[in-house]
Amino acid sequence: MPSATQPEAAQIVTNLPGSQTAIVQGPEGRLFIQKNGRLPHLSADQILVKVIAVALNPCDYKMAERFPSPGATDGCDFSGTVVGVGIDAAQTNKFRLGDRVFGAVHGSNPIDHQSGSFAEYVVIDAGFLFHTPSNISNETAAGIGGTGLGTLGIALFRSLALRGRPDKPVDNGDFVLVYGGATSVGTMAIQLLKLSGYRPIATCSPKNFDLVRSYGAYNVFDYNAPDVAESIKAYTKNTLTYALDIITEVKTMKHCYGAIGRVGGKYTCLEKYPEHLHTRKAVTPDLVMGISILGKRIALDHGYGSDENLELREFGVEWYATLQQLISQGKLRPHPIKVLPGGFQAILDGLSLLKGRTISAQKLVVGIAES
Repeated sequence: MPSATQPEAAQIVTNLPGSQTAIVQGPEGRLFIQKNGRLPHLSADQILVKVIAVALNPCDYKMAERFPSPGATDGCDFSGTVVGVGIDAAQTNKFRLGDRVFGAVHGSNPIDHQSGSFAEYVVIDAGFLFHTPSNISNETAAGIGGTGLGTLGIALFRSLALRGRPDKPVDNGDFVLVYGGATSVGTMAIQLLKLSGYRPIATCSPKNFDLVRSYGAYNVFDYNAPDVAESIKAYTKNTLTYALDIITEVKTMKHCYGAIGRVGGKYTCLEKYPEHLHTRKAVTPDLVMGISILGKRIALDHGYGSDENLELREFGVEWYATLQQLISQGKLRPHPIKVLPGGFQAILDGLSLLKGRTISAQKLVVGIAES
C-alpha cells in the first residue's frame, strides 16, 4: 500500500528509515559523505532499491569534476534488494519486494539530484533494472552493473550499427577493434561481439593479454607499441571497418584511425574527441553517452548533453531484456572485481585510485550494507 512518504508506491516495506547516508556533490563538485539526507522519491514507474553494493567507474569522479551541481548524488552502478514498487511498475508483476536486483542510474545528474547510486537507497525505472541470478553475489552483480552494458548497446548496435546481435548472430562477422580490452567495458564488449558473430580484437597492456584472450579476443595488441596501428592493420589485412575506443585519448584516437582499413569505417568513442584528430574523411567518428539509453534529457554542456529520446528509450528497454536473458543463462562472464572494505569512505578512496590510474584489469566494488 502507498505510504505517506511514498504516495506512488503500490508495494513498500514498512520499516524504511526517515533519512539516509549518501555521497553527494558539495561546493565546486567536491564529493563528500552526507548523513541524514532525504530518501529518494519513488515515482509510479520506478523501483526503490536498498543498496547493498556499488561499483566504481571513472565517470563517477569525472561527472562531479566537469559538471559540478552541489547537492547531486553521485554514483551509477549498484546492486541491492527491492523495498518499493511504483504503482505503474507493479502492473507488470516483474519485480516484488525482496527481489535481488542490480542496475545503473545517471549519477551526479544536475536536473535530478536524487539520481545516484552512492546512497543507502536508489530509485530506478523498472525497464532498466536486472534480476540478480541466484549464483551471482551482490558484489559481482554491482560489478556487472548497467553503465557499461547500456553504453555498449548504443555503441555496438546503433553507433557502429552492427547487424548481428547476441540473440541473432551473423555468420563470419567482421573484425571489430576494442581499444581498451582489459577494462570492464572492454571485456564485456568482447563477449557481446563474439556472441553476435563478430571477431573482436583488442589492445591492452601485455600483462593483461591472457585475461583479454580468455574473454574471447581473437588477437591482442600492445597499446604502448609504437607500431600498434600498423600491426592491427597487417593482422586484419587492411580491412578493419569498426573501432570502439573505450579509452578515448589523443593517442588512442590516432591509433584507431591508423588501424582502420583503406576504405574507411566507423570510430566510436566514449569521451568527446578533439575535432582536429578527425583526420580521415572516410572514417565517421561518433561520441556515445551510455546514460542516454534511458531516453531522458541529459542536461550537460560541452557537447555531452542531449534531448529526451523516446525511441532510444524503447531500444534500451529491449536491449536490457536481451541482456537479462544472457545474464540469466550465464553467457556473460563478469569482469574481475576487487572489493574495497570501508563503506562510504571506501568509495571516496576508490575514486581516488581510479583517478590516479593505479587500478588495472579490475572493477572496484564497495559494500555499503549487509546482504
